[in-house]
Amino acid sequence: MDRVNPRPTRRLAMLALVTAIVATAGCAGPMLTAMYLAGGMDTPAEFKGLHKKKVVVVCRPMVQLKYTSDMNASKLIGREVGKLLEKYARSSVVDQDKVAEWLDNNTSDDCLQIGRALGAEMVVGIDLLDFNIRQGQTLYQGKATYELKVYDCKSGQVVFEKTPDPSVWPPNTGIPASERQESQFRRQFVGVLAEEIARHFYSHDPRVNFAGDAATME
Repeated sequence: MDRVNPRPTRRLAMLALVTAIVATAGCAGPMLTAMYLAGGMDTPAEFKGLHKKKVVVVCRPMVQLKYTSDMNASKLIGREVGKLLEKYARSSVVDQDKVAEWLDNNTSDDCLQIGRALGAEMVVGIDLLDFNIRQGQTLYQGKATYELKVYDCKSGQVVFEKTPDPSVWPPNTGIPASERQESQFRRQFVGVLAEEIARHFYSHDPRVNFAGDAATME
């Protein structure tokens, strides 16, 4: 007896459900819910050129950040972005300790020079223009601004470039400083920011944005 593959049937049924919801409800919320159930919400990578490549991540703080309590944020962000690229973009990422060692022994922080010196094929350059985790004295709310460039070490060209809108987390309200240690919040914000940066380079589920405030309750 021939077996009927149930997947097309389920997808057709779900498509019919989405169509019915849009026709009757006329709003995005139920449509997103139906698409969530259908598993059709993955957003493709904006730049796919890091897949299975040897990559160096260089996160450079602007001068004004080098003399604040957040001066180490760039190193933490670089390390976390590297972990995500290894996991999801399948990149071979050069250890951040090697990047730090090179910077300690050289006066230049040129991304392309660092990438070539460490034998990379591609460099993810992150210029951290602003990073702050406080909203006044009593609330935590992370804010960061950065520029993103990807360099091809062989050609020396910038192959991807983006300046996203400033990142704010939690997006809607701050967290009382009495509820969390500063180091804990900084670590959480670094993780959120690193994921935001890294997912430019691999397909991802945009629904993680819907949990932006809920994550603060952990």
